[in-house]
Amino acid sequence: MSRNADRIARTTRALLDSARRSFATQGYAATSMEALCAEVGLTRGALYHHFGGKEGLLEAVVREIDVETNARLDAAYEAGPGGWAGFRECCQAYLDLALEPEYQRVMLRDGPAVLGQRHRDIDAAGSLQPIIDGLAELMDEGALRRTDPEALARMLNGAMIDAALWIATHDDPLAAWQRAREVLDRLLDGLQT
Repeated sequence: MSRNADRIARTTRALLDSARRSFATQGYAATSMEALCAEVGLTRGALYHHFGGKEGLLEAVVREIDVETNARLDAAYEAGPGGWAGFRECCQAYLDLALEPEYQRVMLRDGPAVLGQRHRDIDAAGSLQPIIDGLAELMDEGALRRTDPEALARMLNGAMIDAALWIATHDDPLAAWQRAREVLDRLLDGLQT
């Protein structure tokens, strides 16, 4: 890697790390671009050059967290017994994310509010196809009732996202999480053959 490319990579990483901490603890609206730039020793021009502005920086943070989330959900599936039980573990692991302050603030509150449809597109791009494929495979194995796997994936994904939003904004997130996990189990039970 050339010196210039290395410097650009370090600059990008420093801005992402600083923004991620600030967005998670202070929120998007309260995050000051001047403070972020000062923290990493850069000018606002560098931020605009790398990310196009504050919204672009949030989008980059959302994309990074989305990749990490998908890796965590894959690990939850792999850690389980596989098949239908692994799929259930993966669904429950998603609801668990709603209790994490960074995920609540960035992915469930500020990301959708600021980025709108772009946030939905980021979420769907990384997570929807594996759900569709997994459901189709489970149907082929006879573990689930036969239906349209894409429609089912979209409905399950939408239900889990809405439940995660409910958990993240509830007065008692832990109580909401417990209720959501119980209902998700019942919902998933109804899909089995």
